[in-house]
Amino acid sequence: MKILVTGANGQLGSEIKRIASNGATDNFTFVDISEMDLGSDPAIFQFFEGRHFDFIINCAAYTAVDKAEEEATLAYRVNSDAVKAIAEICRDKKIRLVHISTDYIFDGKGNKPIAVEATPNPLSVYGKSKLAGEQHVLKTLSDAYIIRTAWVYSSFGKNFVKTIARFAKERETLSVVYDQVGSPTYARDLAVAILAIIKKIELGVDQPGIYHYTNEGVISWYDLAVFIVKYYGYPCKVRAIPSEEYKTLAVRPNFSVLDKSKWKETFSIEIPHWHASLVECLKELAE
Repeated sequence: MKILVTGANGQLGSEIKRIASNGATDNFTFVDISEMDLGSDPAIFQFFEGRHFDFIINCAAYTAVDKAEEEATLAYRVNSDAVKAIAEICRDKKIRLVHISTDYIFDGKGNKPIAVEATPNPLSVYGKSKLAGEQHVLKTLSDAYIIRTAWVYSSFGKNFVKTIARFAKERETLSVVYDQVGSPTYARDLAVAILAIIKKIELGVDQPGIYHYTNEGVISWYDLAVFIVKYYGYPCKVRAIPSEEYKTLAVRPNFSVLDKSKWKETFSIEIPHWHASLVECLKELAE
C-alpha cells in the first residue's frame, strides 16, 4: 500500500514516521509544508501530479488554538480550505482518506461522553475551522474516515505534558485549571490505531465514517499536571485554579470526554489507558 502522511513533522505524523522506520511493510511518503504547502491550492494539486497513493492520512492542521483567534484566515486556510482540496483529490484519484479532527468542535457543556452523532458547537476559531474541514470531507467523500481525538501529547513537538515537565523542573509553583476534564491521547497509540484501521480495510473490514479515539480514562488538566510532577519527583507545587483565573484568547470546552463505543464495536482494537501510555512517554522524555 502507498500511504501519504501530511503534517509529517507534527506529533502524530512523527509517531507514524517512527513506526514506518521500524520496518512497516507499507510504502510511506511523509510531507510537511516544505514539500506540500497547504496555504496554496495550486501547490497542493501540483504535488499530486504524476503521483498516486492508496491512502492519505491527513495529520496536517493549524493547531495554535489561541493564535488562531488572531489568525483566523490562516487557520481556515489550513484546517478547511486545504482539507477541501485534499478531499477533492481523493475523490478524483480514488484515494482513501483518513482525516484527523478534534474535540474542539464541541462546546463541552455536558457531563457525559460525547457521542459521534452529537451536534457540534465549537467555541473557538480553531474548533470552527476544524469543523469546516470535517464538513468538506463529508460533502466530498462517502468513503472517508474522520477520527476525532483530544489532548494529544508525545515526545515530539509542543504539548501540555512536555510543558509541565519543563516548568515543574524550573519553577517552585504551577497554576493549572481543574475544571477542564478530558482523556489524554498518546500520539503513538493513535498512530498505531490508524495503521491498524488501514490494515483492517485491506482485509475487508471497511466501515467509513466518523470515529472518536482517545486513551481510556478521564482526568483534569490539574490532576494530569500533579501526576507528571510526582512522577519526576520535583518539589514544585501545583495549584488548582478555575478556568476564569487562566485567561486565554480562545474559549476551551470544559468537558472533552469522547465516547469511543463506535470505535470499539467496529474495530475491536484495544485502547490503552492514559496512565500506562503517559508513563511510557514520561520515561522516554527522561531518557
